[in-house]
Amino acid sequence: MAMTLSEVEERVREDVGVRLFTVLAWLPGRGVLHRAHSSHPEQYPVGGEKSVEVAAGWLDRCITAQLPYFGPDEAAVREVFADHRLIAELGCGSVINVPVVGESGTLGVLNLLDAPGAYGQPQVARAGELAVLAAPALSELVQRIDEPEEGPTS
Repeated sequence: MAMTLSEVEERVREDVGVRLFTVLAWLPGRGVLHRAHSSHPEQYPVGGEKSVEVAAGWLDRCITAQLPYFGPDEAAVREVFADHRLIAELGCGSVINVPVVGESGTLGVLNLLDAPGAYGQPQVARAGELAVLAAPALSELVQRIDEPEEGPTS
């Protein structure tokens, strides 16, 4: 049976450790990242969408090349996230972003944030292994909500 994104979060907490955990679904039809799950819904509500404020190289890396992004410290977090002040207020200063890949390509990204220095390469590797657990839930969501911008042509 497919895991819910809440269950994926529980596994990530147990296996890797995380302070702030969000899951972004990649909607290729609209070219946006849609927040599908959040451990902090007040600060990061589900349904929020990001398009251009993500650092240029980040999309190429995580979505196109399907490679993880690892930011070990506050400087790395500042480079990638427009909301780095809020991230710091939540006590986070290291980040792992791992792509969730399905049969159709990149489905989205798991975002793990924790205290500065909390993560290293072993945690990046483990997060990458866990990302596959989110694929069924994300695949279903993307199919349901992704629509090309031009709309129906009927």
